[in-house]
This record gives sequence, C-alpha cells and structure tokens, in this order.
Amino acid sequence: MGMIIGPIMMIAMLAAVVAVVVLMVRWLGGGYSSAPGAAPQSGKIALDILKERYAKGEIDKGEFEEKRRVLGD
Repeated sequence: MGMIIGPIMMIAMLAAVVAVVVLMVRWLGGGYSSAPGAAPQSGKIALDILKERYAKGEIDKGEFEEKRRVLGD
C-alpha cells in the first residue's frame, strides 16, 4: 500500500509548495489585474497619462487635443 500512497503524497506536497509560492508572489506583487478595461493599479486615469505624455513632449498639441476629445473631457 505504501508504494501507491507514497507517490500520491509526493505529488500532493509538490502541488502544495507550488500553490504557496504562487500565492506569495501574488501577495507580494500587489495582485496585478490583467482583465481588459481594468483600472490601472497606480491610480492614474487615462487623462493623467495623456497629460504626462504631452508634458514630456511625446505627443504634440494637436494629438493631445484629439485624444482628449476622444476621452470625452
């Protein structure tokens, strides 16, 4: 009977270790959401990001205005 239970227990222990590691990584990593349409974790909204890009010079005024209209502000 030990030859059957032994491998099953080994697999169960390995699965438990993997589960603990995954849970620790998710807990320490802040639980990032990969759901489409989810709010950014940093609390920034799209308009804030757009304003930052304009301030850095990544986009010009015309592109900024166009994207701002699309966002509805």
